[in-house]
Amino acid sequence: MAFLQTVPFENLDIHLGRKIELSSESIYEKIVSRKRGGFCYECNILFFDLLEALDYQVEYLSARMVKGTTIGPEYDHMVLLVTLEEDYLVDVGNGQSCREPLRIDGTNNSTSEGYTYAIGAHGKDHALYYQQSNTELAPRFLFTLKPRKRADFSGMCHYHQTSPDSVFTKRRLVTIATAEGRITLTDMLLSITKDGEQQERVLGSETEYSETLKQYFGIEIDN
Repeated sequence: MAFLQTVPFENLDIHLGRKIELSSESIYEKIVSRKRGGFCYECNILFFDLLEALDYQVEYLSARMVKGTTIGPEYDHMVLLVTLEEDYLVDVGNGQSCREPLRIDGTNNSTSEGYTYAIGAHGKDHALYYQQSNTELAPRFLFTLKPRKRADFSGMCHYHQTSPDSVFTKRRLVTIATAEGRITLTDMLLSITKDGEQQERVLGSETEYSETLKQYFGIEIDN
């Protein structure tokens, strides 16, 4: 949870025309040295490296995002499998989502920002399910337990940076979890949720946009 309240989920480099590479060195330099954030591949690779340095047993898993009846392709999203006494799903690169490790066997759940999350079966796959009160469970993404290599994600990482069909090329997005809720900047719309109450306002200029990035996310875009 500390990672999610410190490192923003953001896609700004895509809109700045800067290529995102899946190397530990470039990701560390960006997120740690320059105090930026990243999207799923970047955040989860950095967290993988941290866990591995602490001698945890960790693997990359491929996940397929679900939106309505549409299921994304393999490598659409990256998550981590961490093995302690039991296997856990860990994901620090999915914006507003589960904030805690979940056991693969589905015996625990997690609640944050009005949603409850749990792992369950989805056909032959596993799924991260979520629901609000008085709504039905729905899958956020599907995944298997087959270990993947980092290089396996390169194709979809390139797609999400370049394709007009990618959600990441359509708009600038920065979001970070807070102890009280969440702060999100979607293009020029700033949304602050605190204790279930949401306030929104539209920014008036790119100068205000830059000031908002620094004030709420600690991000300063270098030249």
